[in-house]
Amino acid sequence: MIKYKEKFEKMRVAGTLASKTLDMLTDYIKTGITTEKIDQLGYEYIKDNGGYSAPQFYRGFKRSLCTSLNHVVCHGIPTDRVLEDGDIINVDITAIVNEYYGDTSRMFVIGNPSVKAKNLIETTYDSLMKAIKILKPGIKLGDIGNEIQSYVEEKGYSVVRDFCGHGISNTFHEAPNILHYGKKNTGLELYPGMTFTIEPMINAGKYDVKILNDGWTAVTKDKSLSAQFEHTVGITENGYEIFTESVKGYSKPPY
Repeated sequence: MIKYKEKFEKMRVAGTLASKTLDMLTDYIKTGITTEKIDQLGYEYIKDNGGYSAPQFYRGFKRSLCTSLNHVVCHGIPTDRVLEDGDIINVDITAIVNEYYGDTSRMFVIGNPSVKAKNLIETTYDSLMKAIKILKPGIKLGDIGNEIQSYVEEKGYSVVRDFCGHGISNTFHEAPNILHYGKKNTGLELYPGMTFTIEPMINAGKYDVKILNDGWTAVTKDKSLSAQFEHTVGITENGYEIFTESVKGYSKPPY
């Protein structure tokens, strides 16, 4: 009990820095900025506040965060691409503080995106929060996936199968895998002290993805729009804690 509460305290610090980084970036993510500039701002903020950007040099990744635009599902690499009116973008931050990790992502809209894009973003966010709200000891991992899958498919969207959430603490990626689709009452049972991410990637079209030649960028095969939100959470004795909630109360656009 004492051990996991100490872990929660450390993850709270890392998660707060990650969410504060997204809060800070919110004022900058507008028409005309490059994804490379977003990366630079995020890196400097984390470093200036006592942390380190986990993605930088992770398995050869050369940036400090991921920027996934439009039909990019995840792991988009920041470049000199200028954000334009109508774009949607996911910014994924992982901060390390005192060897513990906080991992979170949010969607942002540039100018006036389509109604289709807005509805996709809304559904993706709602699916994440619906899954979080059922968390407590005794439920199973399949319940999390089922909550997301049943909700988004009812809305006419699809859940990406190729990527999933993951255990996280003083290691970036650890067991268990958190699938965003599944059947109720299947899989590992949740218990107090578990810490993991939930990060559904939802496509407007089919769920199939492909990896580009850079070895990182995952895109929808049918070039349909994709959206994602992510929180790092912990299981308590009778529920859950979100470590990466926005200090400013930001959740989904418009912020």
